[in-house]
Amino acid sequence: MNQNTELSYKIMNQEISDWEIHDVINNLDIVQLCTVSSNLRDICKGHTISYSRKIFINLINLCRDLCSYCTYKKEPYDNMASMLDKSQVLRLAEQGKKVGCTEALIVTGERPEQKYSQVREWLNKQGHSSTIQYIDEISSMILEETGLLPHTNAGNLTYKELSLLKKTNVSIGCMLESGSYRLMQNGMPHELAPSKDPRARIKVLENAGKLRLPITTGLLVGIGETMDEIIDSLFIIRGVSKKYGHIQEIIIQNFVPKFNTPMRNKIPPPWHYFLRAVCAARIILPEMNIQVPPNLNLNNFSKYLSAGINDWGGISPITIDHVNPESPWPNLVNLSNVTQQDGYSLSARLPIYPEFLLHKREFIDTNMWRYIFPLIEDNGFVREAHAS
Repeated sequence: MNQNTELSYKIMNQEISDWEIHDVINNLDIVQLCTVSSNLRDICKGHTISYSRKIFINLINLCRDLCSYCTYKKEPYDNMASMLDKSQVLRLAEQGKKVGCTEALIVTGERPEQKYSQVREWLNKQGHSSTIQYIDEISSMILEETGLLPHTNAGNLTYKELSLLKKTNVSIGCMLESGSYRLMQNGMPHELAPSKDPRARIKVLENAGKLRLPITTGLLVGIGETMDEIIDSLFIIRGVSKKYGHIQEIIIQNFVPKFNTPMRNKIPPPWHYFLRAVCAARIILPEMNIQVPPNLNLNNFSKYLSAGINDWGGISPITIDHVNPESPWPNLVNLSNVTQQDGYSLSARLPIYPEFLLHKREFIDTNMWRYIFPLIEDNGFVREAHAS
């Protein structure tokens, strides 16, 4: 057994301290670090790289926050502002179903009704006083009318709101982005974004855990954090995951400068730095599903495989990435070819990971199974989920 393989097994068997993990991530040569991470992926996750076929529902892209790197947020007067009524949502979901999607990704800004009277008035016309209430209604509509499984990204949600969405969403997303409070200081990316306070984000993760609601979280790399802060953020996620067992996926996303933002001139993270961050996620959480969005580095995304990822995230055949509109999804044929060239196979999944369908069924609301089973049968996803 060579040194890198031996280190991989020590990490997997928890025979290495957190301080030693810090040292490995910070100081091991990047080639060796990738070898250790990919070994861990192969041992813990096998040789299948998954993705979710989705429709991106850009529900309300107004937001109470102002992040220095974001172009998703729009103002009411912007011709790209989006407030989709039920008929528009249903039309998108139906289009997604026709092209084989199984996920309806519902994305909104952070509580836009708190800042904009236009949103409050529009929501009232839809019969609701909050964005979350509206999301619950359209999620139910999507389930009943199309059978697609909703997965909502709407920022910080309360325990009560999470409880409501658990009945209509198979999973939700809430990026930690960073556990560093330093990024909230004057002149830093989250200065005008109170919802990005790590305490608020961690509370969402913990409340979802108490509710046994599967959740996706992750980090945004290259916005001013240090490698030690990345490592500490991953330890935070690991702690919550160990306590509740509900975190199904970690996204490691690289910062991409946007032309019309305060951070438009900031240099994106160096390749070796970002690759080290991806390795850190695999090393700190060896059995976790680790994703890197391939569209953010379309010309060299195959390199992520060497760092130990096992998922490409959501790919849409008909809708753009509204958060990163300048970054098109890769063609699925190309994605499959690139994956196979590295010795792995590409496999579609649902927005809820197979291990939850097989071994953590208690994390899925009883109501959701009648929508999940037809997708399993029609698409061949995890047929063993019928067992037990």
